[in-house]
Amino acid sequence: MRTTRPTKIAGALPAPYRDRLMDAAQEVSLPEGTRLFNEGGHADRFWIVRTGVVALDVHVPGRQPAVIENLGPGELVGCSWMLQPPMWKLGAVATTPVRVHAFDAAAVLTMMETDTAFGSAMGHWVAQVLAHRLHAARVRLLDLYGPYGSGNTF
Repeated sequence: MRTTRPTKIAGALPAPYRDRLMDAAQEVSLPEGTRLFNEGGHADRFWIVRTGVVALDVHVPGRQPAVIENLGPGELVGCSWMLQPPMWKLGAVATTPVRVHAFDAAAVLTMMETDTAFGSAMGHWVAQVLAHRLHAARVRLLDLYGPYGSGNTF
């Protein structure tokens, strides 16, 4: 039984690949309210939360963005950099002051191309994250807009 969410790097990416990825990280601090990205923008980077909370949200016309999921320490923020075209599918905002590990997507993609085992591990992790996020988005949107209780299907 997995003890961590698939979005957390510690439980999903093997230690040698996690260490290699973290060697490419830059530590960044962001104040509360900082928008990391908006839906439709160019996805050229990603982050792993060190401390604090980042909310993933979706644009809802005529309303405030709907929060799909809150991400905390060890979790991946941003997957769209791996997809073509690299356009953000959600938005993200720091809901508390956060410290993150920031990554340049082009540099990581080059690492993935030159080391296929690393690339496979990264691809597997991001696929797990995407599956988790798709489910979280479905449940959250049903909670917000569906018949009462329809999102609680586990």
